[in-house]
Amino acid sequence: MTRANTSVKIATKVARHQRILTLLERNEVQSQSELLAMLATEGIAVTQATLSRDLDELRVTKVKSPSGAVVYVVPPEGGDPMPSLQGADSSRARLERVVAELLSSTDHSGNIVILRTPPGAAQYLASTIDHTSVPGIIGTVAGDDTVMVVSRDPKGGAKVANQFAAMAARRGSVAPTASLKRTHDQNQSHGQSVEVKE
Repeated sequence: MTRANTSVKIATKVARHQRILTLLERNEVQSQSELLAMLATEGIAVTQATLSRDLDELRVTKVKSPSGAVVYVVPPEGGDPMPSLQGADSSRARLERVVAELLSSTDHSGNIVILRTPPGAAQYLASTIDHTSVPGIIGTVAGDDTVMVVSRDPKGGAKVANQFAAMAARRGSVAPTASLKRTHDQNQSHGQSVEVKE
């Protein structure tokens, strides 16, 4: 049985800019016409002139990729003037590093996952998750010390919570907490294994 796509495309400049950034972070795009075609397949109609202005406003530049192609790249966060090509591997490694540094506990219910961080760190963690292609995640909402992650699967919260707990546990940064211990114990009863530092 196939599920209907329930996502809604929003055609604002900000939404278009975000989509352009996401496409450039996840694909080696060599030309504006290639990017126009990618946007069109997602239902975003834009002229060449508008796209050119968008790329300029986003400070997108071109660099040589490891494959030898000259591709568009997004400037890194933090104002580094030298953009570099970030592949899926480097963004995943960054996510794992940030999760290991910031995640203090996790909990879940249905398709909702709650990630706890130190005060002031939740928005940074949420942004890192949003800028990494994590299968099964629709998006995040962050407060001061809590990130809510929404799984596409109505019952996928446990799986997503376990992914984040495992990322943190691999780096040995998660202290035992009731919610992590409960998730670990529940998974043990279902034959699943999640590493949790104890």
